[in-house]
Amino acid sequence: MTEPTEEAPARPSWSRPVVIGATVVAVLLLGAVIGMFLTQRALDSSEQATPAAGSVEVGFAQDMSVHHLQAVTMANWARDHSTDQEIRQLAFDIQSTQLEQVGRMKGWLMLWGQPEQTTGAYMSWMSQPDAHHMAGMSMSSTSSGDAPMPGMATNAELAKLRSLSGKDLDVYFLQLMLRHHQGGTEMAQYAHDHTSVAAVKTLTQSILDSQGAEMVLMKQLLAARGAQPL
Repeated sequence: MTEPTEEAPARPSWSRPVVIGATVVAVLLLGAVIGMFLTQRALDSSEQATPAAGSVEVGFAQDMSVHHLQAVTMANWARDHSTDQEIRQLAFDIQSTQLEQVGRMKGWLMLWGQPEQTTGAYMSWMSQPDAHHMAGMSMSSTSSGDAPMPGMATNAELAKLRSLSGKDLDVYFLQLMLRHHQGGTEMAQYAHDHTSVAAVKTLTQSILDSQGAEMVLMKQLLAARGAQPL
């Protein structure tokens, strides 16, 4: 006569958000540690001065962190509400990559003794005339004035995204994220061209490479769904 086996206890309903939250914290911490290590090593191996408030490096780290976090918010929503595996995979890739990069930039700011967010106007570190023109071109594509940086979604657009489902959600997510990437790569290109800090140069090149590939993919996914970029 066989012994009755005990049933495994049911997983608590709160376990998934707790695991997700712990993962987000872990990714941010990993990025911060990597950022601090690489930056400190670069400073130790050269006579390079620590970037100061108002510099390209500090401004980029502060503003791009904010820019990235909106992308993470949109990606999380799409990953959790889309039923399309291609969209869910893209959203996961964006969320995980950009969270690690945010952690890295926050690590720099901590090492440099700078606040995580700017106390002045966004984009003031992009001081060249061509940069202001470039930012203005990107901002003109948003539907209202409450998007703080190039390519970012407005509050109304985020609300619309949360109201959609099915194919409509997938298409609008792709449209918003494509525009978001376009604005972000403009910022990354400017920082890449104007920094002398090796860690910043490396990260901005990584952003240009990864988001460039994702933009190509998003255009393909939109075309496959009979839609166009915004």
